[in-house]
Amino acid sequence: MKHDTRPLTTAEIAALALSLAHLGAGPQAVTARRGLQHAFEHLELDDDVISTTLATLTEPLPVDVASRARLMADAITSRLMVRLHYRDAYGTVTARDVEPVTCLVHREYWYLVGVCRMRRAIRAFRFDRIIAVEPTLTPSRPHLADRFLPFQRRKRARAA
Repeated sequence: MKHDTRPLTTAEIAALALSLAHLGAGPQAVTARRGLQHAFEHLELDDDVISTTLATLTEPLPVDVASRARLMADAITSRLMVRLHYRDAYGTVTARDVEPVTCLVHREYWYLVGVCRMRRAIRAFRFDRIIAVEPTLTPSRPHLADRFLPFQRRKRARAA
């Protein structure tokens, strides 16, 4: 049996991390996070931002945040819009209808990335500022998560 020795892609890391995010701090979650840390040991990291981000991926989320993460993950999988009750950096609370695309981590924060219907644009919502998540039955348009992930190497156009 031939083993694949390629490093994890950004999309694979994001999917694994989101799956772990809502497991909480139980024994399976601890084992899974240890496995993710092992996978990260094989990545060549020479960037402090990426190193900090990967460390955040292996930390369990608080129980209430993990519960909201589970609802967001379900909405992404089901391609359904969610209504977020969100407190911005200035303390203003708004209700936002969002077509969730993916969840990601940057430095020490988790984010839900999606199309905000209120702003009619792509937005990132920090998990720790999301007060509540309401599932809806409104379908969300399909969006490719690859376009929304950090640390992604962009293909350069070849010179003719």
